[in-house]
Amino acid sequence: MSRSVILLGSTGSIGTQALDVIARNPSRFTVRGLAAGGGRVDTLARQAADFRVETVAVADPAAVPALKDALTACGSAAEVLAGAEGVAELAARPCDVVLNGVTGALGLTSTLAALSAGRVLALANKESLIIGGPLVKRLAGPGQLLPVDSEHSALAQCLWAAGPDGPRAHAVHRLVVTASGGPFRGLRRSELSGVTPEMALAHPTWSMGPVITVNSATLVNKGLEIIEAHLLFDLGFDRIEVVVHPQSVVHSMVEFVDGSVIAQASPPDMCLPIALALGWPERVPGAARAVDWTRAHTWTFEPLDDEAFPAVALARHVGSCGGTAPAVYNAANEVCVDAFLAGRLPFLGIVDTVAKVVEEHEVCPAESVDEVLAADQWARARAEEITAG
Repeated sequence: MSRSVILLGSTGSIGTQALDVIARNPSRFTVRGLAAGGGRVDTLARQAADFRVETVAVADPAAVPALKDALTACGSAAEVLAGAEGVAELAARPCDVVLNGVTGALGLTSTLAALSAGRVLALANKESLIIGGPLVKRLAGPGQLLPVDSEHSALAQCLWAAGPDGPRAHAVHRLVVTASGGPFRGLRRSELSGVTPEMALAHPTWSMGPVITVNSATLVNKGLEIIEAHLLFDLGFDRIEVVVHPQSVVHSMVEFVDGSVIAQASPPDMCLPIALALGWPERVPGAARAVDWTRAHTWTFEPLDDEAFPAVALARHVGSCGGTAPAVYNAANEVCVDAFLAGRLPFLGIVDTVAKVVEEHEVCPAESVDEVLAADQWARARAEEITAG
C-alpha cells in the first residue's frame, strides 16, 4: 500500500535525497506536499510538477510571485502557502508521514504542528527537538517520532534488534554515537587556528549543506546529536558516549549490561535512514548499497579529543542544564557559523563564542514556544554583537 508523504525542506540535501528514494519506489510512496525556504523556487516548482503534488509552501513570502510563475512554467497547478505559518499548516495536513528536513531552528513550529495534528514525524531537523525538547516530548505519542539522522536511526535499529519485546531501558548500559572526526581529525587545537571555510567545507565522507558540514568540522553537530539521543532514548548524558570512527560505516552502537554490543553498519548514504523512516516499520529493498563483504575492510575507533574539539563537552553541559540552554547553544552556533563562512570569525572562535553566549544566558524552563523563541533570539543577537567585533 502506498504511503503519502509531506516533505519539508525539499530543495535541501535531505529533501532531494528523500525525493530520490520516493522516485525509485513509486508503488510505495506518493508526495502530497512540498515546502522549502524560498531561495530555489525553480527547483521547488520542478519538484512539484515531477511529483504532481497538491500543495507547496514557501517560508519566504517574498518568493511567492516567482514561485507561482515557476509553477505555471512547469505546468503545475499546486496550491501555494506562504510564510512560516504556511509551512506549519502544510505539516499538519493529512498524510501518512511528514519528513521535516528543514535546517535550523526554523523547523520547530512545523515539528509541533505535525505532532499536534497526530502525524507520524520523520525528523531530520534535529534542532527542533533539541531547542524545543520539553514541548516536542510532551506532544509526541508512542511511535510518532522517527529519527532520520544516521546516528539516531542506527541507535533505534540497534534497540529494535535488542529483543522480541523491543528495547528495555534496564538492559541498556550506554549508547555509543560514532563521529567521522571531520576534516581535522587528529589535529591539536593549536593546529586549527588557521582553518579556512574552504578547508572546513571539505568533509571526508559526507556530502551535506554548508552549515551542517561546518558543524561536523567543529563537532558541534555531534554535540547536538548527543542532546538529541538523550531526548529520543531517555538516557542520561553519562550513558551516551562519542567515539571517532573515520570510515563512517558503523553509524552508532548500543552496549548492553551484559557486555554485548549491537552495531548498525552500512556505507555512508542518507538514503537508508530516510527510506527506513518513510517506510517504517517496513524496510525498503535497495534503499542503499550494502557493505561489500568480498573486499577487505579496516574499521577503526578512536577516543574524542575534547581539548581540540570542546563542542561535545559543552553540549553535555548545555543538555544537563536543560530548559532554554540548548536553544541558546544552537542559535549562537548558527550565527557563528555564518560569521565564520563570511570571514568575520576564526574557526576556533565558533565554539569559543558559543560557550561565551551560553555562559551569559540565564536558563528558563522552556515550557512554551515563546520562551524558546525568546531565548533563540537573545542568543542570536548576543552572538551577532560578539562576532561583529
